[in-house]
Amino acid sequence: MHDLMHDLAELVAGSEISIVDSNNIASKDGEKCRHISIDPSLIHLFKGKKLRTLLLFRNVRTKNLADEIWDLIIANCRCLRVLKLDYFKLEKIPRSIYKLKHLRYLDLSHNSRLRILPKSICKIQNLQVLKLDWCLRVEELPKKMEKLVNLTHFGCKSCYELTHMPCGIGKLSSLETLSMFVVDKDGSHGGADLSELRGLNNLRGELEITNLGFVKNAKEKFKAANLKEKQYLRSLVLEWNVDIDDEDDDDEKSLEDLQPHPNLKELCIGGWRGDAKFPSWLSLLTDLVHIKIWGPSNFKHLPAFSQFPCLQQLEIHGCTELEYMDDNSPKGSQGEPGSFFPSLKYLCLENCPNMKSWWRKRSTDDSNEDDTTVMAFPCLSSLKIENCLLTSMPLYPSLDDKLELVNTSSRPLKQTMKMNMNAKTPSSSTSSLPLSKLKSFHVDNNEGLDTHTLDECLQHLTSLKRLEIWNCKEVDLEGMHWESLKNLSHLMINNIPQLVSLPLGLQHLVQLKTLKILNCSGLRSLFPVLEHLTFLEDFEVRDCKELELSAADFRIFQDHTSLRYLSLVMIPKCRHLPDWLQEFHKNRRNSPIEGKM
Repeated sequence: MHDLMHDLAELVAGSEISIVDSNNIASKDGEKCRHISIDPSLIHLFKGKKLRTLLLFRNVRTKNLADEIWDLIIANCRCLRVLKLDYFKLEKIPRSIYKLKHLRYLDLSHNSRLRILPKSICKIQNLQVLKLDWCLRVEELPKKMEKLVNLTHFGCKSCYELTHMPCGIGKLSSLETLSMFVVDKDGSHGGADLSELRGLNNLRGELEITNLGFVKNAKEKFKAANLKEKQYLRSLVLEWNVDIDDEDDDDEKSLEDLQPHPNLKELCIGGWRGDAKFPSWLSLLTDLVHIKIWGPSNFKHLPAFSQFPCLQQLEIHGCTELEYMDDNSPKGSQGEPGSFFPSLKYLCLENCPNMKSWWRKRSTDDSNEDDTTVMAFPCLSSLKIENCLLTSMPLYPSLDDKLELVNTSSRPLKQTMKMNMNAKTPSSSTSSLPLSKLKSFHVDNNEGLDTHTLDECLQHLTSLKRLEIWNCKEVDLEGMHWESLKNLSHLMINNIPQLVSLPLGLQHLVQLKTLKILNCSGLRSLFPVLEHLTFLEDFEVRDCKELELSAADFRIFQDHTSLRYLSLVMIPKCRHLPDWLQEFHKNRRNSPIEGKM
């Protein structure tokens, strides 16, 4: 089908557009071709002085673009408008690139070895698009970039080594894309300051401003950036990037002076300590869809994000001083029906060790109140809580995608499982059990999680397709009921000390395709359960020191005609394993296998 579509495309495009490889290069008329995609190793065979578009696709043998290939491109393709050289591990760009004076589009993205661009690139005054995204080692941009008067899109996302922006970049009045603006940390590079953003009001997409913690005369410079006039920006990332030892306690570095336009959809704030007060303009951003905040930080609570009508994603990472999310009590924060996170679909709380409750505690016995059962997220689809010992929070019975609980309390989970769906979630039109639509569940080292709790939970998860159980020392999987998990296709069990043999209930997992058992020191046997898992395709056992497998057991593996991947690693008691693996490999030549004692 791919070949047919290729032939059809060539028929429609005629001789002006072509994909050139070693099989058809002789048949191509270089004088008629205007747009080609070609392996770099074939360029010396292709003559096409009137080319407009050159897309070089990588070959497994292609490690870099040799100087002679560059010379061929520049000598023979003077009419080029589009040159795409992404993912080539380029180390340098030749100075002679300026001879491609008609070039409009230059893609150098994902060249992780590239450190600097030649100054001569600024002579390509017709250039409209320059892409350097994910050029991780680029340290400096040409000083005369303001000469690129037609530049409309400049992509430099994730250029982490970039030290500053060149002075004069604010003169590029046609810019619509500027992925990142890097503040010069100490001024030693003579870089542009934030005032150069003042007139760039056609910017759209994402703008990331880094090193804000190093700005001098911050109040003046922050206002000079004129962010509130950039009405087309969709996403704004504000990064402070100041180490604790370097922090100068400048009270002027306030978010108040970085007010964006209210059309903004995404706001990300990283490493901001400041005066620990969120700006007044935050409540004006009623169109926000995504909010992400990461530490280090000084603030102990967050603004009332629950009232944002369009907010769909909320991520809080590494805010070590954060103690609570809402200043009100559980009942008081609910407000009018439908006003509590009415659109939130994804919530992530990660590495916030001081946050024990969603709400500010009013008295010493607040943690024992059962008021949390009156609060629930109406639309939440995915939830991740990691290294955050929340014992009191709004509940989440309507999750239908993913639940990930790592190093946290199991109390909110227990309360969620007890909920009456119709009574607590007005948006629910059925009497389905809490979490009955959940697709993926990962539980790792949950405080208070025992066999009974997990068993009760799994009986509700009738739609579950992926289950991972890690580091649950109080859980005995043998004593659980697995019958309700008939849709499960992926199961991972990691570091469950009480696991001695595969639970008999696993034989009910008729759709199971992937089974991984890791670091279960007490596991002694996989059978007879394994022979019932007839649809198993991917099976891995690793670091199970007491597991024994006999020759008869290996024959059961061979009877699994669906098995495609087998990994048995660090199982010292399996002495017959290497010989059997060879036999398995003969029968399934396309199957990856791995064995290590």
